[in-house]
Amino acid sequence: MNITRSLRVTTIITIFLIAAATLWSWTSTPIHAATHSVASGGGGSTLFINSAVEHPDGTVTLPLHRGLSHGKTVYYIITDSSDGNVAAMLGVNTSQKLANAANTAAVQKVSVQNGLISFPATVTFGLQRVLVPGPAGFPPQQAQPGAVGEAGYSPLIQMPDGVILNAPQIANDSGQADKVVSLDTANLTVTYRETDGFQGGKALKYVSTDASDAGTATIEDVTYAPALNNAPTLNDDSTASSRASLAAFTNGQTGANNPQRQGLNSAILDGLSPLNVLRWNPSQGRYSPLWDVHLTQWSQSAIQNGQNLRQTDFGNVQNLADHGLVTGFGGGVFTASGFIVICPIVSQQS
Repeated sequence: MNITRSLRVTTIITIFLIAAATLWSWTSTPIHAATHSVASGGGGSTLFINSAVEHPDGTVTLPLHRGLSHGKTVYYIITDSSDGNVAAMLGVNTSQKLANAANTAAVQKVSVQNGLISFPATVTFGLQRVLVPGPAGFPPQQAQPGAVGEAGYSPLIQMPDGVILNAPQIANDSGQADKVVSLDTANLTVTYRETDGFQGGKALKYVSTDASDAGTATIEDVTYAPALNNAPTLNDDSTASSRASLAAFTNGQTGANNPQRQGLNSAILDGLSPLNVLRWNPSQGRYSPLWDVHLTQWSQSAIQNGQNLRQTDFGNVQNLADHGLVTGFGGGVFTASGFIVICPIVSQQS
């Protein structure tokens, strides 16, 4: 009992120090209040990560945290916590389902040294990203991610008392994540490119940081972290799982100015967000930033009949699958495809 209490106290102290640094960074750096997204019934948006500041140019500023790996400085962000009290203290999303990943190979068990989180594994940034479109855009002919996690690296970390945080590393002495727009290590803030998507018929914005599949990590321009695929449980987004469902179209309409464009093929050919369809948002108990990707393919009949329109609700995608209008990639069953992308939701249109 004394050991458990000691571990809990260590985590509380660490989180308090992190939260204090977050508060200091915001009060020390002037940011116009107008850049905040606010809950509104008149076309505004709901900001789920309260420590975030969104900007009209599709970027978001987040608190930056300093940690250690192999005795060297690393920088990371925190977007989700399995513990609601910790989430409230840090101004991040609560995802109770993250607790289901505890003590699995999908997480790094971290220690605390002088108030800093020490990560067993880190990331090699600054690699040459190679993305060569295939004949139809997706799948790509060649895909090589620009950042690769070391063996055992995961953005999911397990604190000494068992709390799970989604804490992606975004910079170290090898470089920084490609989606970082600016990094302020003095005031401890980072501005990061957001990605557009949909949930429940509404547009949303998320930050994409890691993927367990190399090709997906390349398309998303994020860190390749294969350890994530050890997160329980494949094709299960119930509260017993650590995952949630996401539909990623593979052969949607393309064209940067096409209002119906959507899909990984569009992301590759048009250089824009794939407009993935997420099943849950952070206000719902089945939300998790670990998205179990369902590669989704329009049938030829749907394409010929002009039914391959942009989708914004996962339930509707499932209904299309039930009626044979979409399938899994390659024509198989519509189901989880066996890999994860980390995409914590920042905000959603009201």
